[in-house]
Amino acid sequence: MKTFLKEILYVTIVIVAVNVNAQSGAVQNLSNKEQAIISIAAVTAKGDLEKLKTELNAGLDSGLTVNQIKEVLVHLYAYCGFPRSIRGLQTFMTVLEQRKTKGINDVVGIEASPIKVGVSKYDRGKAILAELTGTSQDGPKKGYSAFSPEIDVFLKEHLFADIFERDILTYAERELTTISVLSSIGGVEPMLQSHLNICLNVGLTPNQLQQFIGVIKSKIDEKEGEVAQKVLNEVLKTKK
Repeated sequence: MKTFLKEILYVTIVIVAVNVNAQSGAVQNLSNKEQAIISIAAVTAKGDLEKLKTELNAGLDSGLTVNQIKEVLVHLYAYCGFPRSIRGLQTFMTVLEQRKTKGINDVVGIEASPIKVGVSKYDRGKAILAELTGTSQDGPKKGYSAFSPEIDVFLKEHLFADIFERDILTYAERELTTISVLSSIGGVEPMLQSHLNICLNVGLTPNQLQQFIGVIKSKIDEKEGEVAQKVLNEVLKTKK
């Protein structure tokens, strides 16, 4: 009888373990923090500062640190310009002051680690871009990089070294920020397509990107969401 009960218990444990494993490997969803990053970046890019106050409060309440949100707002200037970024930072300052008067002490969070020296910024940026895209950056320059070599230098030295190398945000979080801006401003579908591919390379799943579309539709507009959906559909077709 004892042996029989032990066998039943063993089978039950195995079934539970299998179910837990199946669930953990099933569908990955965007976390509340990731959804907050999307909303903050998208609304800032649109310049809707009143709505941004709401999203900033929600982001802090979701567990994002002050430094993580600052990093999102700084990161997006590379894709929608200093004016939107600075206005976003100024709005964030106001929100933090308002929360402080209510007795809310938000977590500041970690600072960026010191940047390694000894390797040129261009080479560091090139290595990071290769990691993001999964393709070598050692070939001859093509397209706009050949037409304007200076912008290739700026992109690799500043965007992919100075900005992406800062470890306050993960690559996945930076890419969520990027595609949120690109979806919101519109008219840059080729860049959006490239960065959606990068999203998949850095570990975001198709389901998470579908959720991203949902956030854009609800926080920005159905029109921008539909355009982004078409681009995502094309990207996912190539992955089948």
